[in-house]
Amino acid sequence: MNKTPRRQFLRAFALSAAGGVAVNRASSQPVASDLRPRLVGVACSPRQGKSTRSAVQLALDAAEEAYPELEVELIDLAGLKIPGELAAGLPLEPGQIDDFPKVAGKLADPRVVGLLVGTPVYMGSMSALCKAFLDRCIVFRRDWALRDKVAGALAVGGSRNGGQDTTVLAVLAALMRQDVIVVGDGKPIGHPGATLQSQQESIESDETGCASAKGLGRRVAEVALRLASKPANR
Repeated sequence: MNKTPRRQFLRAFALSAAGGVAVNRASSQPVASDLRPRLVGVACSPRQGKSTRSAVQLALDAAEEAYPELEVELIDLAGLKIPGELAAGLPLEPGQIDDFPKVAGKLADPRVVGLLVGTPVYMGSMSALCKAFLDRCIVFRRDWALRDKVAGALAVGGSRNGGQDTTVLAVLAALMRQDVIVVGDGKPIGHPGATLQSQQESIESDETGCASAKGLGRRVAEVALRLASKPANR
């Protein structure tokens, strides 16, 4: 019987399942001519073009407007296949598609200084797609490639008090396993993350929620750029 400790096995398998994504800061080199620091937002709704994507884009736009020196990018996971079971050491089924490596490749870019994760609220917590994405991010713990990045979370629900707060905290708890620096939406709201209500597939009527998303984007950008300008203390 194989005596390999389960944790060691899972770690090795998860790393190999990343599809050879390079997450080593020292060896990764940006290929684009634009070397601006980057803020990446990940929309984790399984439905394309819906409120969660809009909320993440709103946060990114606010960050870019406040800090033009920052490059922003939205990654929409809708339509992508991200098998969460790979994080538990289970192999892909024959013919099963895994789109996570190309997402991980974007996050592994050493120019990335900040991360926004947005999810709809399903049954009081994050979507299954968001959980699978966060679980698969175990690959970054190989050399703690996300360490000291600045991260924030936002959640979109169908009612004002539909579980957005608990969902934000669940996402932040997962992100903290990467040793990132988590921030909230900043003053004057001062919540752990952005919480929005979607009415008829739109967040536009939720002025408070939209202000929270904008504040989150600006706060993540502010802290990320401030830290990026200082030498790392490792």
